[in-house]
Amino acid sequence: MNVSTALRILKKEGYKYTEKREDLVTLFAKEKRYLSARDVLNHMQKNYPGMSVDTIYRNLTLFADLDILEETEWNGEKRYRLSCSTKSHHHHLICLDCGKTLHIETCPMEGIPVGDTEFEVTGHKFEVYGRCGECQAQ
Repeated sequence: MNVSTALRILKKEGYKYTEKREDLVTLFAKEKRYLSARDVLNHMQKNYPGMSVDTIYRNLTLFADLDILEETEWNGEKRYRLSCSTKSHHHHLICLDCGKTLHIETCPMEGIPVGDTEFEVTGHKFEVYGRCGECQAQ
């Protein structure tokens, strides 16, 4: 996902373009890691001092609903990152210190036998948390 694709999705779904929304998506495109709402608010208030946490949460929720952002949770807090542009099925390694992610190309669901259980799997999420090499070195 990139900024222009995200803005095209917003327009296609009937949401208006605003400079603030573009700046928010640009932040995620630049950071390439999971960010909390507080991280986003701190960044956005530099250019928009009156911006509220409610505005941030509304836009983060909207962007997640439109699959512009991916959402996860750790330490009881939701975090967001720009959706992957990779169309192939994959999962992530997530650094708990800096929020950077790495792709895992294999899927652990392939080894879970659900075929004879009359249970239809409609989706799953697999994330591995730890510390990246840069954060370990600090």
